[in-house]
Amino acid sequence: MTRAARAGRALDPAVFRELRRTMELTCFKWDVQVGDTTALAPFPLLLDEATWAHLADLAERLTRETLAAEREILDRPALQRRISLPPALQRLFRRGAAARPTPSAARVMRFDFHFTTEGWRISEVNSDVPGGFTEATHFTALVAGFFPGTRATGDPTKRLVDALLGRARDEGAIALLSAPGFMEDHQVVTHLAKELRDCGAAAFCASPAHVRFHDGRAHLVSAGHSGPLGALVRFYQAEWLPRLPSAVDWEPLFVGGRTPVSNPGTAALSESKRLPLVWDELGARLDTWRRLLPETRDPRDAPWLRDDGWILKSAYGNTGDTVSMRPHMTALQWANLAFRVSLAPADWVAQRRFTTIPLETPLGPMLPCIGVYTVDGRAAGAYGRVTERPFIDAAATDVAVLIAEERP
Repeated sequence: MTRAARAGRALDPAVFRELRRTMELTCFKWDVQVGDTTALAPFPLLLDEATWAHLADLAERLTRETLAAEREILDRPALQRRISLPPALQRLFRRGAAARPTPSAARVMRFDFHFTTEGWRISEVNSDVPGGFTEATHFTALVAGFFPGTRATGDPTKRLVDALLGRARDEGAIALLSAPGFMEDHQVVTHLAKELRDCGAAAFCASPAHVRFHDGRAHLVSAGHSGPLGALVRFYQAEWLPRLPSAVDWEPLFVGGRTPVSNPGTAALSESKRLPLVWDELGARLDTWRRLLPETRDPRDAPWLRDDGWILKSAYGNTGDTVSMRPHMTALQWANLAFRVSLAPADWVAQRRFTTIPLETPLGPMLPCIGVYTVDGRAAGAYGRVTERPFIDAAATDVAVLIAEERP
């Protein structure tokens, strides 16, 4: 990378062990170890002021463009089909004025930036249920304490909590919804719930099965609390909700609800990796997206089978679990993938690869990714990850992103 971004020194091993312990025991980072590898980097990623200001500005521009695209696609069922929005969600949004979209309690996005041989590029927006809050807030603050002359890029947790408190007001408790059995999701909602409680709010972790709607108003019915809700946090992927049993009343999370939700169901529209395929049919100006996102095509219109300069992604995926590159797969894995794509090409995209510039770190050369959060349109902080692999996935290592006010 450029001098504007570099790796700091490694923390003393004893200090780092204590830091990891703090994250695990008091900051809800329960997966500090993945196999034989730590999930936390013992060094920070340092940016200068100008670089952070540039990334924050780009993220805010991208947010405005994303929201404009969503507003158009919401009223155009043909485009919803082309981006592979789940059919059940298409049917909901077709109800139109009879069931207006449920209002937003707070809108959170995270844009993943990479410094490449062509400059800054983004790989995607985490528009539906972006995570990384405890790492971006607590881990970053802990690491900054050992590097005088640095500071965090922001506090996305505080910005989200403040927004939720402003919407919920005194109308009831706040329920944070996640899917049973997914520890990484429970980390997020448990962390946010504690922060809300520390601010005096009644906040409860639950699943969609614990929520009932009466005249569009949400009520929580659980062992921990029963009563009206002032706001909901939906940390439950939009495409998963239609698979729930019919007894679960999940539709008002998207349309017809009167209790505000974060993120609102319209976020599913821009979460699709196939969104670029309909850009040319929109009136919205998407100049920043066009400049920063690599060329993206329908798999039927790209030479990915014979050209390793392309990668494949599913329209809806999580933590990079479906990002695929032939040079990093076995022949059998590649054949199985090609067969799956041939069966349902409309559920996938092909995207040109970019070359991220490696960063020299205390652990050797690594590829960094800086996820920039926006909350209600304003940049709110960063979630950093580094990896030795050519793409970011669940195996990437979390790293604190700090602004170096002066060279430490």
